[in-house]
Amino acid sequence: MITFLILAAFVLGLLAVTRLSRVYELTAELRGKREEEISDRETKMNARLLWAFPFVYFSSFLWLTLHYAKAMLPVSASEHGVWLDDLMNFNWVLLIVAFFITNVLLFYFTGKYYHQADRRAYYYPHNNKWELVWTVVPAVVLMSIIIYGLTVWNRITGPAAPGTPEVELYAQQFKWMARYPGPDGRLGPTDFRLINATNELGIVTPTSISARLTELADETAAAQKRLAAEQDQLPDEKVQELKDRIKHLERMSGKIINLRTLMNNDIKEKGAESPYKHGSDDLVLKEFHLPVNEDVRLVIRSKDVIHSAFIPHMRMQMNAVPGMSTVFRMKPTITTDSMRMHILKNEAFDYVLLCNKICGASHYNMQMPLVVEPTSDYNAWLAQQKGFEMASTPAAPVEATTTTAVLEAATTAPNTH
Repeated sequence: MITFLILAAFVLGLLAVTRLSRVYELTAELRGKREEEISDRETKMNARLLWAFPFVYFSSFLWLTLHYAKAMLPVSASEHGVWLDDLMNFNWVLLIVAFFITNVLLFYFTGKYYHQADRRAYYYPHNNKWELVWTVVPAVVLMSIIIYGLTVWNRITGPAAPGTPEVELYAQQFKWMARYPGPDGRLGPTDFRLINATNELGIVTPTSISARLTELADETAAAQKRLAAEQDQLPDEKVQELKDRIKHLERMSGKIINLRTLMNNDIKEKGAESPYKHGSDDLVLKEFHLPVNEDVRLVIRSKDVIHSAFIPHMRMQMNAVPGMSTVFRMKPTITTDSMRMHILKNEAFDYVLLCNKICGASHYNMQMPLVVEPTSDYNAWLAQQKGFEMASTPAAPVEATTTTAVLEAATTAPNTH
């Protein structure tokens, strides 16, 4: 109701202004005065009003800036967050200075050189000195912004110091997963061909390769059995789909066998230093913890579409792009408990990892709390987690049956083409 009244008042105000302007035009005609004729007194009054307006304009701007300054961004809770806030403040200062200078000059000259019947405009076509000033000064300002910004960016995304812990964040419609190194302190390699129900990230280990090959062999055998039993009853296009499926499974099995050969050769050559020796104890978790006041290298990946890892209080945002990894270095400086008890005084507070790309219908569900805690608590939490191969259970025999059922549904579906 209030919205309707506001709209109604706005419309009525427009109508009133329109009618008043028409009344003014009619009275001018009665006085024998043309509409374009404006007296010097009126133009001078408008000029003085132009000088009065900036006081209200700038006062409102300053009040809003000072009043809502703390509401613009949440408390910065990371080392690089302070760098980014300083960079933003630097840009704000430059923008505000340029804003005030240009607007003061605009209103001053507009009010000073108002129209007068006996005054002629001065034609001022060119001045090399001023051309140089308003070309060089903006160029220097822009260069300083770019250099400052690149310096901060390189500090955030550049190489980490040796021994810096690494955590991988995986984005998938519509959830986040985190992978931490196990007791050996190193993450193992991954391969998308190994992804299944018990290996969501496709971590490469001898066990995961064997399990995946067994799974593919069962799927292939089930498809071949289906083809042999019902080839005569199925439509030709369904038979071809089934044959293509078998070829796809065989190709994937061959590539995984090649991966196993590569892994075995690498382990034989490098021994314990082979990256393939470090995946079995990786921690694949749906929780996200970080130690306070310690550098962490975040490696961000996507399993499907483009996402964007976003933690507002950490001033952290980085795209998660399918087929590649992005890197973000971060050092949290305020624990979750400190934010709850001392800074925000809100016991329900949590740092939250969000997705800042509209990635699909359930985009809003891509939230994972982040716990920032003392190093001792962080290490104790890590020690309680199970490694990848301990946490995952071997594929049950029913897995092949489930796959077969899916395949049967696909091949016996009615042809709609």
